[in-house]
Amino acid sequence: MISISTNRETPEQIQKRLLEVLSQAQIKMYEEEYAFEEFTQEEFAIKIKTDALALIRDENTWCQLVSSNNPGKKQFKVIRFYFNNNLDNSGFIGWLATHLKLKLGTGVFVICGQNSEHGGIYDFWGFPVDVVDSVIEEIIKLISGCQEIESS
Repeated sequence: MISISTNRETPEQIQKRLLEVLSQAQIKMYEEEYAFEEFTQEEFAIKIKTDALALIRDENTWCQLVSSNNPGKKQFKVIRFYFNNNLDNSGFIGWLATHLKLKLGTGVFVICGQNSEHGGIYDFWGFPVDVVDSVIEEIIKLISGCQEIESS
């Protein structure tokens, strides 16, 4: 079941809660580079890839996120977050995306999914290839900072 929380928190409370969410998340870094492929509804049956990380559409176009080494397409590295189902992760995307934009100057894309057997909501985060090392370092710093907060 998807649960979205509504509560009033101070900025400090939000920071503390989301640092805990981050520190308890299961994080996976995908080694491949990924790109988006677009196709029409008519092409769906022949273009869909069963190994795509994500598949989404608007009214006109299907789009899938697939492993790619095509230099003609914008390449991304992807990190997946599985969240602890016992923690309120509401606001996580905006919080971490804003933090990374302020610290590193990078934008992100996020695609969410649901896996009830693995805690519920999960996120795929995409970053330009050239900043992924800095993103990982920053996430590690945040997690380390959270552990320091918890131990004090």
